[in-house]
Amino acid sequence: MMLQIQGAQMLQTLEKSLKKSLPESLKVYGTVFHMNQGNPFKLKALVDKWPDFNTVVVRPQEQEMVDDFDHYTNTYQIYSKDPKNCQELLSSPEVINWKQHLQIQSSQSSLNEVIQSLAVMKSFKAEQTQCFLYMALDTLKKLIPSLVDIKNVPPGDGKPKPINEQMFKLSSLDVTHAALVNEFWHYGGNDRSRKFIERCIQNFPSYCLLGPKGTPVSWDLMDQTGELRMAGTVPEYRSQGLISYVIYTQTQALKKLGFPLYSHVDKNNKIMQRMSYNLQNILMPCSWNQWHCVPL
Repeated sequence: MMLQIQGAQMLQTLEKSLKKSLPESLKVYGTVFHMNQGNPFKLKALVDKWPDFNTVVVRPQEQEMVDDFDHYTNTYQIYSKDPKNCQELLSSPEVINWKQHLQIQSSQSSLNEVIQSLAVMKSFKAEQTQCFLYMALDTLKKLIPSLVDIKNVPPGDGKPKPINEQMFKLSSLDVTHAALVNEFWHYGGNDRSRKFIERCIQNFPSYCLLGPKGTPVSWDLMDQTGELRMAGTVPEYRSQGLISYVIYTQTQALKKLGFPLYSHVDKNNKIMQRMSYNLQNILMPCSWNQWHCVPL
């Protein structure tokens, strides 16, 4: 039996509690933070007990999850203080609709054992993607100062090289740009992902550089978990430092709003890892995890 967290005061209490478990709770913490900023995706948070919870699941409302094949909408964020013993809880159809295509996201790789066990029990395939998890240095200093190690802090101030401001104009994305973002997003490229991108553009701050033709040549978005995602540059403008400029500009603006700033990078993407380091994003001791779950 899961309890739904209702009311602003309970959500704020949940955010404060999750803060104590960072960085392992980061995916859920970031989502609850944005729920406390107006909850534009109309998500709901469930806990096994209150106020001393063991497991938190953040998910969409049932009426939002009408497409059984839309795993972008059907996404669950999970954090558990006892990941080895939350299987019974997660097996409940009231918590997770195991009949749909869905995604589970967490900063805890230790959930993999439980999710794979559920896959056998519920007859579905669960494919795990594990990436490096980064947090902006200023966010780290604010939220988890104990993790700030001077030896691991990149030198300099994190500022990228200047760009040609005559050629490129800083702007925000419009929903009409969603198809372009979708074309270059590693997890996208289909109609459902395009609709998800449109929703992110409509509800969260986005930044881009417009090229000489007035169309985006480089961009970065934010999703419903507060993570900076879907960054990209069109091929003909790569290797000019444009994405570094966009991300730096975005993080400076969001920092003033008090947003926790974090992102993930593929373990094989050395270029983005180096860029993250140069922008003073700090590698976390835990990882970014996503399970793509499909009924058999």
